[in-house]
Amino acid sequence: MAIEIERKFLVLRERLPVLPAPFALRQGYLSSKPSVRVRETTDPDGVRSLRLTIKGPGLMSRTELEYPIPLEDGPTLFALCKSSLSKLRYRIGRWELDQFLDLPRGEFWMAEIELASEDEPFDRPDWLGQEVTTDPAYSNSRLAAPLSP
Repeated sequence: MAIEIERKFLVLRERLPVLPAPFALRQGYLSSKPSVRVRETTDPDGVRSLRLTIKGPGLMSRTELEYPIPLEDGPTLFALCKSSLSKLRYRIGRWELDQFLDLPRGEFWMAEIELASEDEPFDRPDWLGQEVTTDPAYSNSRLAAPLSP
């Protein structure tokens, strides 16, 4: 069983360094409990991939299972989704910074770091803002906007 241990923080945009080229992510949610999502990723070179991810309960540590899906299944799976979101992802060292683009609350940024244990120490860049790891309002499945009928 795969366990994901992740901490999340808001980002102080004005303190960010020059960012590398982003990955474009589109996520659709088939279920929120458990979180079952379809993610289409387009890397900076334009290469696309599609994955199905199942996440168990929890905010910092939780079960995470992920499987590749054929690209041609994407339209059918996204059509089944109850909610979705789009974001750009930037990688800086161990950090993944997400720029959320199409949320009802407007654009905002969040940073994530994956850890080997809940108490693993890590460097905190000066662009890190408030920690939101234990606030369920900042889970991607909760942030995703419901799709119109």
